[in-house]
Amino acid sequence: MADTKVIKTEDKKYVPKKETQAYAIAALGQGLVYSCMSSYITDYYMNVLTLNAMFVIMLMLLARVWDAINDPMMGMIVDRHSTKRGRMKPYPLITAIPIAALTILMFVNPGFDTQNKSIWLYVFVSVVYVAWGMIYTASDVPFWSMPNVMTPNPKERGNLISYAKTVGGIGSAVTVALPIIVGYFVAGLPNADIVKYAVMAVSMSLIGMPLFTLSTFKTKERIQLPDAKKKQKGEVGTLKRIFTCKPLMLVVLSGVLSFGRYMLQAAAPHVARYSGMYVGQKPTTAAEYNSNISTVALIIQICAAIGMFGAMLFLPKLYKKFEYKQIMIVSCIGGFLASCLTLVIGWTTKNLLICIPFMLISSIPLGVINNVSFAMVCDCLDFMEWKTGFRNTGLGSACQSFVNKIGNAFATVMIIGMYMFIDLDVATLNSKAESIVNVAMNLEPFKQFGMFSLVTIVPGISLLLCAIPLFFYDLTGKKKQQVFSELAVLRKERGIEIDE
Repeated sequence: MADTKVIKTEDKKYVPKKETQAYAIAALGQGLVYSCMSSYITDYYMNVLTLNAMFVIMLMLLARVWDAINDPMMGMIVDRHSTKRGRMKPYPLITAIPIAALTILMFVNPGFDTQNKSIWLYVFVSVVYVAWGMIYTASDVPFWSMPNVMTPNPKERGNLISYAKTVGGIGSAVTVALPIIVGYFVAGLPNADIVKYAVMAVSMSLIGMPLFTLSTFKTKERIQLPDAKKKQKGEVGTLKRIFTCKPLMLVVLSGVLSFGRYMLQAAAPHVARYSGMYVGQKPTTAAEYNSNISTVALIIQICAAIGMFGAMLFLPKLYKKFEYKQIMIVSCIGGFLASCLTLVIGWTTKNLLICIPFMLISSIPLGVINNVSFAMVCDCLDFMEWKTGFRNTGLGSACQSFVNKIGNAFATVMIIGMYMFIDLDVATLNSKAESIVNVAMNLEPFKQFGMFSLVTIVPGISLLLCAIPLFFYDLTGKKKQQVFSELAVLRKERGIEIDE
């Protein structure tokens, strides 16, 4: 590659502002819906439907095993077939209505008996959860593959991803806040949790999915990649190319180990219910208890949102001075230290408000990992194309989709596993003669500590583990610049068209 003529691709801008905004708004719509599932599904299953804990764990794990097959399959479909509308653009439009319908069904019980737990309730929950994951994959893989074909400029692509992820994060924050806010107004109702989750699922689905379809109508695929051909005899297979791409595998491993970043939001309702933390006076009635759940969860969620968005807003400036690898490692180590301080200070003082500065810092990696890891995957796809002559955009993005879903699954397993470890049986608590307020607010310290650890030391350790593979990631500096420069020449030689 040393004699190849160098072409700079980092000076030219391809994506106009309106198109960037349209793609980001589509990400906002996706974020509204995805956060419904990722932030609240465990609380809904465990504390509203009161499903068996082992069933929920097995459902999550088996669904992720299927995703290990489903995600790469979707990536291969995207790589092999184009349509008149483009290679990536049709899928958000095709999947919007099914995702909206399944999201609503995920949080709205159509009439199954939740008291006696008939087998049909478990069948219904399983079918809806697995179907949602499959349809979501069919939209998510091509949607986040779009930046790879919208511009050949790696810096512009990184900024496009960062902007879309930031705006999409606003969607997540809205979904996180909505049921908590609704919870204040329905705190005195006997079915308060059912009402708030129904309002969330219906409203976010009906708003989010129409926004998501903007990516079909308002974006342009400028890099016209040829359809993937069938494997020739003696040729290295697609999956082998992916698994032997060392930089990509390091990013994937780092992403899987960072599962704890999902726990600050997903575990907040559980911590609010059973950690014994309260703001103001200690709850003594059901209405005060439900209101306190909303208050504690809201504080944790707001800290997560501010830390995440703060990081996202500064990332474009950090990109100009530091490598992706450096940004990731520093933020993960800082998040770990802040999580340790949150645990020590929060548990010794029982004052959640004092913990706010440390929770803010521990939330910074949420924004960093969400944005930077995806940009790193795109760089790895460039590296693989430069090295092998093949670009598996869909399959590469499927790796990132799988990482996100496996991370959510691991976070869910950790939450439910904590219920089992500390022997916290929700069904038994609700069946006791004394008020659920007295039972929940006076749990043994060991159980309360276990629940509080779900938003402190558990995600902190996960962040520390996330940083380890990145020390071996070497697609940086001069090597990275060489890949991008020479790839522009190679694409021109192969006849790959790039529209203006």
